Amino acid sequence: MSLDPQTTAWLDQEDAHLARVIRRHRWAVQYVGCEDDEEPPFGYTIGLFGLGHPELVVVGLGVDTAHALLQRVAEDVAAGRDLVPGELVRWDGGRPGQLFVEPSPNPGEVLLGANRFYRRPPEHSVPAFQLTWTHEDGAFPWEPGWSCGPGCQPRPGTWRA
Repeated sequence: MSLDPQTTAWLDQEDAHLARVIRRHRWAVQYVGCEDDEEPPFGYTIGLFGLGHPELVVVGLGVDTAHALLQRVAEDVAAGRDLVPGELVRWDGGRPGQLFVEPSPNPGEVLLGANRFYRRPPEHSVPAFQLTWTHEDGAFPWEPGWSCGPGCQPRPGTWRA
């Protein structure tokens, strides 16, 4: 696929900016606010793979909450914490809650910026963990008390970016 020179120049500037942010802070957070209602907004880290850890994804939260959550958990990872699938992580993002660590079965469809940064094709994507959050009622999406609705936070692998 050949891009026009203006798009190529813009992508080069974005790549250089991202590299500066990761050199300075060790990771960055990419937020994707979907314009249609068919896909939920999501955020993910870029840079944790370079620290030997899967990238982190959170789905269905606004930009500020997603950034704060990913920033806080990424700080723990950068300090040496290795998250494992099935683990519960406590999080206080304005309200007490928990995060459930789940492997993402389709990171190549989600981590476009991370794969571009690491120069990896989607079929050889960097790995990712989705952090599934509890709703205000304290329930996870698979629990009977979940009141947020199925589109609020889709399960890993059931949505595409």
